[in-house]
Amino acid sequence: MHLLVLGGTVFLGRHIVYAALTRGHTVTLFNRGRQGRALFPGVERLVGDRDGDVSALRGRRFGAAIDCSGYRPDQVARSTEALAGGIGHITFISSISAYARFAPDVRYDEAAPLATGDVGYGALKARAEEAVAAALPGRVACVRPGLIVGPHDPTGRFTYWPARIARGGTVLAPGRPARPVQFIDARDLAAFCITLAERRAAGPFNAIGPRLPMAELLDACRLVTGSDTRFAWRADTTLLAHGVAPWTGLPLWLPETDPESGGMMLADTTRARAAGLRVRPLHETVGDTLAWATGPANVEMDVSRQVATLTPEREAEILAATSR
Repeated sequence: MHLLVLGGTVFLGRHIVYAALTRGHTVTLFNRGRQGRALFPGVERLVGDRDGDVSALRGRRFGAAIDCSGYRPDQVARSTEALAGGIGHITFISSISAYARFAPDVRYDEAAPLATGDVGYGALKARAEEAVAAALPGRVACVRPGLIVGPHDPTGRFTYWPARIARGGTVLAPGRPARPVQFIDARDLAAFCITLAERRAAGPFNAIGPRLPMAELLDACRLVTGSDTRFAWRADTTLLAHGVAPWTGLPLWLPETDPESGGMMLADTTRARAAGLRVRPLHETVGDTLAWATGPANVEMDVSRQVATLTPEREAEILAATSR
């Protein structure tokens, strides 16, 4: 199959291209040409900007496309219009942020209400889903991942945990040990996207890994790193009182009673698993992420995309102030 990848040079898109080439597909990239210029020698590259010039897409035909870079409905509409029927199927990378809210203790599936309006990341993703579905009725798979993790992650979110635990000592652990978390290895998500394109699957899919206790994730990091770490668990209320930012200060932590986001880690993934989503063992994701993070520096890393996780000094201050 001749596959068009919109984006394809930073994180998930990079893994999608690798997966497509590994499965024997022909790949064409369309992006601004600013990153990953040394990647994928021999792969055709079309240079353009979905905020403006998409002329490189006009007159081209592809078996399917995977859209890694559409954030707004106007971008999606501009690229699909330029293709003008020259595409058989689109896999659109959306987000669970497209849902309206995540009520505490409530599991949700793909039928949950989407965000309304056109302000903010989640609402714009929801409108982009609608735009691509309107352009290709019955030929769009909308993939809704949660936190995407693994090698080449520019945000440093999941990477915080294996890197912090590898340093050893007492680690500030968020919430209760049994608190559920969900995430997806970018390589598993990439493989699933290729499967959806190959099968011409349609509709929305919560493409996230299984729910597991936070303690299981941290124990896996300790096992993989061989660390002498001791975990100091602190309640949601304690962390909030000390100004820890949910989701970023301590990644994968969200207060479980928050009325808007408390249930974010309770996604039902039945539909995605039935459509072919498979996830690798946790220790493999942890080990590979740490090996990448501690390996040769990525000269194209955009540090502006890294989140502000707790510094060692701030972690020590909170531990000292909350010691029992």
